[in-house]
Amino acid sequence: MTKRIEAVNDFVVKFANVNGSGSASANELFARSILRMGVPVSPRNIFPSNIQGLPTWYEVRVNERGYQGRRGGVDLMVAMNPQTWNQDVQEIEAGGYLFHDNSKPLPASKFRDDVNVIGMPLTDICNATYTDPRQRQLFKNIIYVGALSALLDIDPSEIEKLFSEQYKGKETLLQSNIKALRLGREYAQQHFAPIGLRVRRTNGVGHKIFVDGNSAAALGAVYGGATVCAWYPITPSSSLAEAFIRYAQKYRVDPATGKHRFAVVQAEDELASIGVVIGAGWNGARAFTCTSGPGISLMQEFIGLAYFAEIPAVIIDVQRGGPSTGMPTRTQQSDLLACAYASHGDTKHVLLFPEDPTECFDFAAQAFDLADRLQTPVFVMTDLDIGMNTRLCAPFAWDDTRVYDRGKVMTYEELEAGKEFGRYLDVDGDGIPYRTYPGAHPKRGAYFTRGTTKDRYARYSEAGPDYVENMQRLLRKHETAKTLLPKPVLTPAARPARFGAIYYGSTSPAMQEALDVLAERGVHINALRVRGFPFQDEIADFIARHPWVFVIEQNRDAQLKSLLVNEAKVNAAHLISILHYDGTPITARFIVEQVSKHAAARTVIPFKKAVS
Repeated sequence: MTKRIEAVNDFVVKFANVNGSGSASANELFARSILRMGVPVSPRNIFPSNIQGLPTWYEVRVNERGYQGRRGGVDLMVAMNPQTWNQDVQEIEAGGYLFHDNSKPLPASKFRDDVNVIGMPLTDICNATYTDPRQRQLFKNIIYVGALSALLDIDPSEIEKLFSEQYKGKETLLQSNIKALRLGREYAQQHFAPIGLRVRRTNGVGHKIFVDGNSAAALGAVYGGATVCAWYPITPSSSLAEAFIRYAQKYRVDPATGKHRFAVVQAEDELASIGVVIGAGWNGARAFTCTSGPGISLMQEFIGLAYFAEIPAVIIDVQRGGPSTGMPTRTQQSDLLACAYASHGDTKHVLLFPEDPTECFDFAAQAFDLADRLQTPVFVMTDLDIGMNTRLCAPFAWDDTRVYDRGKVMTYEELEAGKEFGRYLDVDGDGIPYRTYPGAHPKRGAYFTRGTTKDRYARYSEAGPDYVENMQRLLRKHETAKTLLPKPVLTPAARPARFGAIYYGSTSPAMQEALDVLAERGVHINALRVRGFPFQDEIADFIARHPWVFVIEQNRDAQLKSLLVNEAKVNAAHLISILHYDGTPITARFIVEQVSKHAAARTVIPFKKAVS
């Protein structure tokens, strides 16, 4: 007999449901109730790209130590979808638990001998309690949450408080949900013995906040001074624009006149949306768009225009699986090369890599300063895992005395005093010229904006020296960008380490846990989290200090590794790719297994002189 799993505040629960069944809100209620007991949770919603009918999963990592990444494996499976039964049962760890609706008996072949089965007649209970078919479906979800609260020792008062907040002023809905919750809880208390998984109240949450990356980036855009958002709906970025609208309606409306101090344009396509952003940026507004991989593909021509005409623009790319339509509701880090070199010809763009909602807020705000300072498009590279899933993270911080960096803008007074103006004239060697806002002066400071070649005074020119000078200046600007981007973050090993690891973005939560597990197994690794491109010298120096460096990323073609070799000029022989790209967030177990395998293969065996 397999020993059952025993764990307090450290387990994984996965819900297998059907999309459109109303399960998502109930599953989130389950996660939030544990959070209210002071226990860190990290939920992930895995949903299909249709409205209803296909399988959906909701995975909740419960971990008192605060690990936010996917661990891998499931300790308790709540199997509510017959279509995915076989694969769901196979995911359960030996000694784990299977909770299911046993209103319709299943043959013994559908179960595993090493899994503890908890069958509850959910359909029968709902049919006996409710007459409306929709109520039967919706309240089935609440009933199983009630049963789980009893099985896991979750305080039901926390769930009822969440109901009170959700249905404030709607007494009928409040009472009906509480009734369903208690119905499930009482049944479980009467029919089931306690299981080995338990939630114990603690204080592991502290002052952290629980928010998704798209909402955080939208708020960061507001604080960063954005007044224009142009977008075309695309998963998984649409909720970012929607959140910006909500925040702008709260913070960008004149209290005296009621007039909006912002503009939101839902364009006819992605190319039009980036065109609006470029037009607004040329006029001096802070503007952005949010999109995903297919949108980046459609924006290519205008991105090149903004780069060559040197117009500020912010693009928030919430990455998903590709190529083409790919996996619209799955996560990947698949757009690095597409964004770094977006458009035709010789182009190089600035990229920011946030690891969580806190950095989504910080980097979104910073992107507008960078775009203005560098007079160029700036990409904030998030992904579905960060953007659409809620995370525990540090509270957002903002300095009210902070002054926006508008970069080199020549004023009316400077123009009036006769200061020389050349739109593409580099006066101090950093590659960044001065610009003027439209209408700054009635006679001076005007220039013609073009996507064709020009000289330093914005005059059309196909002369080779003018073109080369301009392209070299853009490279100097790219070098200047290195000094402005967030520095990489080093996590040194506790003991001397032969191996290094480089990672970025949403890989971070799983990586933090993997480093701890590897260290416990005697594999010590110095880790460097990259936060921006172009790469600072610290990154090449880090690689040079190690015989081997793992580059851990979530795409097939090792895109970060390619950038490191191409742009940081590092020796590819030092780099070992660890690649995860099945559309699910990378797990700590995957990283540990892959790193351990490669590390073992590169163990140095000391030379021993033969004894004659």
